[in-house]
Amino acid sequence: MVKYIKDYIKNRNIVVGCTNNCAYCYARINNQRFHEIPDFSKPVFFERKLKMLDKKTPGNYLLTGMSDLADWKDEWKEIVLKRVKENPQNIFIFLTKSPERLELHIDTDNAWFGVTVTCKADINRIQKLKKNVHGGHFIVTLEPIFEDLGELNLDGIEWIVIGTETGKRKGKIDTKPEWAFHIAEQAQKMKIPVFMKEDLYGILSEEEMIQEFPNKFVKIEV
Repeated sequence: MVKYIKDYIKNRNIVVGCTNNCAYCYARINNQRFHEIPDFSKPVFFERKLKMLDKKTPGNYLLTGMSDLADWKDEWKEIVLKRVKENPQNIFIFLTKSPERLELHIDTDNAWFGVTVTCKADINRIQKLKKNVHGGHFIVTLEPIFEDLGELNLDGIEWIVIGTETGKRKGKIDTKPEWAFHIAEQAQKMKIPVFMKEDLYGILSEEEMIQEFPNKFVKIEV
């Protein structure tokens, strides 16, 4: 059975807003629909939401579902990472498209940092993440994918997520099966767990889907 990633990793949108202005951005569309902030290009920190990070029942949480970590002000990062350290029972995930704008030193084992790669021009983000974030664990999310990415240097990466573009954007590019398989094969050779997101179902058959989580993640029964 195909697993839905949202059942295993919950969004906790402490910051809403992003300066990347990606044409395929679902977060900006969600903000237009629900009007959480007036201008999505100007990120807002919701300090009142910090209490959501204190759940005593262990869980996995994505903190950048509606933002990019590189856009967070230094004081926001400091406050949130302090809370992350205070809650070692939980796993916290941060994603960025601009790792060159980060400079982080992490001394807790429950923080995971990832970059989004969509095309060959983005691949250097992987090395920039490892250069600029010291400590924690590393993820690469490959969604949406716009071309065959070729050979990837996945040294030090502990989880790979593969997906496709969602929505009905004009010019939308669906991930091709061979692109997804090429990435997964490289990860599997290095014993890196791979999670193919449910939006690939239909592009891939249920039997072809690989849906693995890192051993360090909290085990969730659904």
